[in-house]
Parts: sequence; structure tokens; C-alpha cells
Amino acid sequence: MQPAIRSFVLRQGRLSNAQRRACETLLPQFGIPFQANIIDLNDIFGRDAPKILEIGFGMGGSTAAIAHANPQNDYLGIEVHMPGVGSLLNQINELQLTNVRIIQHDAVEVIQYMLLPECLQGIHIFFPDPWPKARHHKRRLIQADFVGRLCSRLKPEGYIHIATDWQDYATHILQVLQQEPTLQNTAENFALRPEYRPITKFENRGIQLGHSVWDMIFLKK
Repeated sequence: MQPAIRSFVLRQGRLSNAQRRACETLLPQFGIPFQANIIDLNDIFGRDAPKILEIGFGMGGSTAAIAHANPQNDYLGIEVHMPGVGSLLNQINELQLTNVRIIQHDAVEVIQYMLLPECLQGIHIFFPDPWPKARHHKRRLIQADFVGRLCSRLKPEGYIHIATDWQDYATHILQVLQQEPTLQNTAENFALRPEYRPITKFENRGIQLGHSVWDMIFLKK
């Protein structure tokens, strides 16, 4: 039996002392261990509020900023890389956020095993790995089967928001979303960046160099 293709390479990178301490002291409080069982998000967050999933939050800057600006929502972040987990934990602590939780595991398995159908109000996937080489395109996260599974976890009128700075990946993502029968585009093609998505330092440098970013926001019918 061949192993499942993963959409990421586990590049742990160097943990700073602050990130290591955060993982040791804060992950037990804000982390959710992976389990092959359904979890109750309302029980975990201690309230009934809109739940937003972010897949691949990187170093967590956007996650923390969005959660801080929208305390009425709860945010579940998935990331496999330890430095990013430690970075977001430090931002949770600095901003005193109570509406963020983290799962450090493969997003495909988290969605398959841990999340109830129609439990999410929104899904954010900002700048997923573009896997630019043609032979690696099969590793791209945004594929029809995965999008279909994501949509099954969205409430009616919930949204999925994906952003990328790779034009060919943007075209691919748009086609996949357009072909998903449960989704409807909020724009004719690509959407304007909504105010809630902050511009990262990396993105801002790219914009200054003339690079483009493509946002796609679709609603579940």
C-alpha cells in the first residue's frame, strides 16, 4: 500500500528559545492533540460562536491579527511546523487571545477525523505551498477531493477564502472552486482582498516589487 501524498514537507527549521518555551508552556493550554475522533469545538472554546478554520498559518501573524480584531469569532489553526506553532503561541500570549486554538498535524487528517459536518463558518488558506514544478503539482493542497471535503465541514452560507501569489496556482484554484457544485463565487473571477485579511510583510515586499496576489472567496450554497 503506497503512503498517502502529503501537501507539505516537514521542514522544522530552527526553534528560537522563545518559540521553544512557548511550545513547552503554552501548547498544553492552547493546543489540541490530534485524535481520530470527532471533537466538540464549542466545548473546547467554551462558547457557541462562529468557528473559522485556518490551514497552514505559517508564523501566525495573520491568524493572531484576525483573531484579535474579531473577538466574536473562534479560530482553529492547523500548522505542522514547530517554529510557526511557537510563534503563534507567543502572539496569543502577548495579545491575551482566548479565541485561538492550534492543532499541529496534517490538515487532511484533522478534517477527515476530527471535525463534524457543517461545524465551520469559514475556512482560510493563505499562501499555500505552490509546488511550482510540474512534477510536484500533485502535492498541491487545493484539489477537487480536498475542496469537497472542506465544503462538507462548512455551514450553509459559510465561506472559503484562499489567497496565493502564484498566478498559475491561482488559475488552478479558481477552476477547482468553480467546479465544486456546493460553492458559489462572490466575485466574477478573483475577489478584492477583504479588509479582514492583513497584508503580511512578505506580501508587502512582493507588492512593492510588482508582484500580484489573487484572492478567491466562495460561499457555500
